[in-house]
Amino acid sequence: MAPRYMLDTNISSAVIKGNIPAVRAKLRSIPMTDICVSAVTAGELLYGAVKRGEKTRLAVAIQEFLLRTDVLPWDQDTAVRYGAVRAELERNGKSLGNLDMMIAAHALAAGAVMVTNDQAFRHVVQLELADWTKP
Repeated sequence: MAPRYMLDTNISSAVIKGNIPAVRAKLRSIPMTDICVSAVTAGELLYGAVKRGEKTRLAVAIQEFLLRTDVLPWDQDTAVRYGAVRAELERNGKSLGNLDMMIAAHALAAGAVMVTNDQAFRHVVQLELADWTKP
């Protein structure tokens, strides 16, 4: 079975803007059914759209991206993973932003590979990572 890829907010933004050729190339090689984002990432993207003005070209591109991408809802399994991830990070003296922690927990709960170029996600030991920004 092919892996499922959960795009973090930075990679989702790169897909929407189309400004990183390596990300575009990788995305073209994977069926859209294997791509997802967390509801947390969707919220961050929509926040950015509202902040800039919902009628901008970027806001329309964000809406189009979210229509074509599977947005996974935050559920009980994800909440359980979040509690475990946060406790483990605190125990190990590691830091990760609250929203990134939620996205990492969501990828774990979904059994997805986290697609990111943010090195902070490496603190989540069980999380399988992929960086599509590098050819």
